[in-house]
Amino acid sequence: MPATLIAPRTTPDSPDAVSPVSVGELSIVERMVALYASDMPNRYRFGKGDDAQLGSWIVQGVARLGLEEVYRSAAYAQSYRLLSLANLTTADQTRAHSARFTNLRRLDRAESVAGISSIGPDSVPVSASAVARSRRPMVEGGCPCGGTGWMELQVLDGEALSRSCPAHNPTGNLVNRRVAVTG
Repeated sequence: MPATLIAPRTTPDSPDAVSPVSVGELSIVERMVALYASDMPNRYRFGKGDDAQLGSWIVQGVARLGLEEVYRSAAYAQSYRLLSLANLTTADQTRAHSARFTNLRRLDRAESVAGISSIGPDSVPVSASAVARSRRPMVEGGCPCGGTGWMELQVLDGEALSRSCPAHNPTGNLVNRRVAVTG
């Protein structure tokens, strides 16, 4: 990540030191971003008893980037992933994602390892606030829906159907419109 190269490393005694974060207060994607920024080896494979090391790398990554940057990068990564799975990413989004995560193999490894942190006997469950935060869409560059949550699809004879945006409206919920009824 570019931020790992330019962000000053803090020591526990420095005035800029970040207070430790609880791994359970981070979503899986936030854990992925933190691991990506940490000293975790690129070819790391999780082994039995590695839970403490994994937790320390996550905390280290948060300390390097800062909690707000972890949240922001995770929101961008999550929205990019959803758009990518639907084959809806734009060139601008791909450029921004590639600039943010320059080593895609490391990102894949960080994602796999982050997922491991929430399963198994020594797992660290994700808090409700982290789950809620993980549903916050953020898209770098223009989104095909324009931020509305819906994309128009042209079909036969000029009739249009709408498709929900996987980043801004992944559940496909309709906008809550209040209708006045007169009688």
